[in-house]
Amino acid sequence: MDYQRIFILLGLAVTSYLLILAWNEDYGNAQKSNNAAKRSGSSSQEVLEETPRLESLSDEDQIPRITDQGVRTENREKIVKSLRPSINISTDLFDLKIALDGGDITSVALREYPTDLDDPENPFLLVDPRNSYVAQTGLIGQDGTDKKAERPTFKSAKADYAMGSADELVVELFYTQESGTEIKKVFKFRRGDYLANISYEISNNSEEDWVGAMYAQIKRDGKVPAGFEGNFMGMQPFVGAATRTQDQIFEKIEFDDLNEAPFRLTRSEGYMAMVQHYFITAWAPTEKTTLQNYYARRLGSSDVYLMGLTTQPITIVPEDQQKISISFYAGPKNQYRLQEIATGLDLTVDYGFLWWLSQPLFYLLTYVHGLVGNWGLAIIGLTLIVKLILWPLSASGYRSMAKMRKLSPEMARLKERYGDDKQAFSQAMMELYKKEGTNPLGGCLPILLQMPVFLALYWTLMESVELRQAPFFLWIRDLSVMDPFFVLPILMGVSMYLTQRMQPEPPDPVQAAVFKYMPIVFTFLFLWFPSGLVLYWLVNNILSIFQQWFVTRQLEKSG
Repeated sequence: MDYQRIFILLGLAVTSYLLILAWNEDYGNAQKSNNAAKRSGSSSQEVLEETPRLESLSDEDQIPRITDQGVRTENREKIVKSLRPSINISTDLFDLKIALDGGDITSVALREYPTDLDDPENPFLLVDPRNSYVAQTGLIGQDGTDKKAERPTFKSAKADYAMGSADELVVELFYTQESGTEIKKVFKFRRGDYLANISYEISNNSEEDWVGAMYAQIKRDGKVPAGFEGNFMGMQPFVGAATRTQDQIFEKIEFDDLNEAPFRLTRSEGYMAMVQHYFITAWAPTEKTTLQNYYARRLGSSDVYLMGLTTQPITIVPEDQQKISISFYAGPKNQYRLQEIATGLDLTVDYGFLWWLSQPLFYLLTYVHGLVGNWGLAIIGLTLIVKLILWPLSASGYRSMAKMRKLSPEMARLKERYGDDKQAFSQAMMELYKKEGTNPLGGCLPILLQMPVFLALYWTLMESVELRQAPFFLWIRDLSVMDPFFVLPILMGVSMYLTQRMQPEPPDPVQAAVFKYMPIVFTFLFLWFPSGLVLYWLVNNILSIFQQWFVTRQLEKSG
């Protein structure tokens, strides 16, 4: 039995299967998980008794409420939608719109990330009204400003704010309650940072204590963002929520899960994020040690979902002032920045089960890019480094292949001698291997060793926003998408064919037929893979051809 061929086929089959699983998990229609049932349960074991808890809201409520002593019940009516006057904010990184009704962020356009390479002046719209996408904050509780029937209408000193050459931009909105309590909502933006700070400065000018809490949530429908509908194979990016649970620092929350049961959790040091391909919006509390109530749920029977958190209530005595704040990130999945904001938030760059290999590859890739200044050249450099690291083991495998090739005539004679007696043929082959000191499995190493690296690099190239719209040369304008002219996949198929020709001919006609068509199958498969990934595989094949030729020549010289 030709164990070498069988193991190589097995390795290729496993790789193909894992690639399909990767597509389905990260870019396909997500299946329902078993987490829905446990999400509807209570997390009271980890919750202090005095911590405020979310009331069981009716499905139509989009403003969260908290239960606390002294909360006044009110008759509330459904929100009446109306035109919302807004202000415009421009920083070095994004353009925002904030509605004066509620002070919600209704639009975020990322200036550094154009929607299309052919239209560089058209920034990518992350918080997109087409997806009912809104980042909401407000004050709830006994004396909060945000009720189901109404929300505060803030006043602004002007309609347009621009950072200009300053390092910081502060936007202030004002609202006065009937009791005389003054509310100042402050948005603070820093140059070069996608993280904003949103705070409420509350001055209690009434004669009674002011009691309330802050909520921050993302409202969005469950549709795939415009421009991320996937390709003809039906592969789509993951779109959904993500948070930190009691057991995991990163857990996805599928929209399908929320259709069955809401998510509720109370813990400290967490986050609530809305994830899509390459980009993310996320809430992270500024107070890391205090408990927050995290939630995600479907809004009624609609295709709109809410995901966010509420803080603990505060009490402000008359003539006193306090501040509540939260951090809001809206931008690319920059791993270095996200890990500074909240533990586990960087894992929204989801590398799958090979994250332990993908992360070092990403760091190495960015380091090489810092040296060469081109992501295509960085991929080539990374391939060279990985090939050098695996050189000793690969060389051992190629030496075994060369020995097997020398045995091909003898194996053909054995096949002719024993005919259809497969058992006798296999026994004779094993005796031949033993006599010549050849390991029939040794040639599998060159293929098998690069399988996990290939899969890890697949996730790296698919998830890293740094490669979005990153050019290589000539017709390759974006390494994160397929080659528009299929040049790289065809070259990859040719290199795979040449690699195959350098290997010994399998005695089994079935295996020979399978290997004959393998380059064609993989060429077709790679037509729709990112050109950066195909570039890696092509360069790796070329280096493998050179290494195999070099090792074989050394063996021939040594006799």
